Amino acid sequence: MVRKQFPGLKTQVYEHPSDRKALVSLERTPVLPTLLKKVNEFGIDKLLHMQVMGGDFNVTPRNFPHLYNAFIETCNILDVTPIPELYVFRGTGHIQAYAIGVEKPVVGINLEGMEWLNHDELMFLFGHEVALIKGKYLAYQQMAKVMPVIKNIIGATTLGMGGIAANGLEIALYNWMIMSEFTADRAGLLACQDKDVAIKTLMKMGGLPSDYLNQDTINDFETQARAFELDKLDNLSKFAKTFSFMEYTFPWAVMRASELLKWVDSGAYESLLQGKEPVATPQVEVLVNENDEWDFMTDWDESN
Repeated sequence: MVRKQFPGLKTQVYEHPSDRKALVSLERTPVLPTLLKKVNEFGIDKLLHMQVMGGDFNVTPRNFPHLYNAFIETCNILDVTPIPELYVFRGTGHIQAYAIGVEKPVVGINLEGMEWLNHDELMFLFGHEVALIKGKYLAYQQMAKVMPVIKNIIGATTLGMGGIAANGLEIALYNWMIMSEFTADRAGLLACQDKDVAIKTLMKMGGLPSDYLNQDTINDFETQARAFELDKLDNLSKFAKTFSFMEYTFPWAVMRASELLKWVDSGAYESLLQGKEPVATPQVEVLVNENDEWDFMTDWDESN
């Protein structure tokens, strides 16, 4: 299969509007610059990079050629330069991948991902991960990974910020983590360029073994995904949203498939394949106003 490449591809042309809105809300939280500064002072970026270098297996054309080839093809399609290093890490019982390293990004995939995904499915997964690099999402992504530890350290030392969650930052961060998945999935689809491949990959990531992937289960999954309404989350209380999105590492396969199918149905994906770059959503349309239900800073300040 000859896939279209996207030289000069910008994240904005496939960015999900909920991603943009959540990011604006996150960046409005007053303690964010302070926390970013502390994360840098603690050397979190270097620590995470050291953990990869010291524990995971570097992928080369010789040792894992099928992973290497799928990764290189993905980076070339999405115009990701320089190409990050790729690593394999131990099995976890489910498909898992990461992108880390603000200064020197690297991508990792676990043994299950390597063994359970074919070439095209790997490209969807790799497209998702390199989109986090391309969109410069990694600083906030890494903050979320270390938030449980870092907030305790900060609260116990000089800043007196033990109530980060109560101030809204932690909740806004986890909400954005979920919404950013929608943008990254769109990049994954642009990489593999097959809607059915993307859906099957999400099903596998959701925990369904290949033996159960048949046309009936795929059709039923798509029906379930199309019936899911993200907008209904607005009707949940702020506490329900909090508990839902604190589990940001959960696959959320149905919800993600739902948003990806909406993008395909809108025609925007096909337009990109045909070389028609869609107009990016103006930021003014997704700015969070003071009374927005997703404005965690306002919600939590009022209730605590």
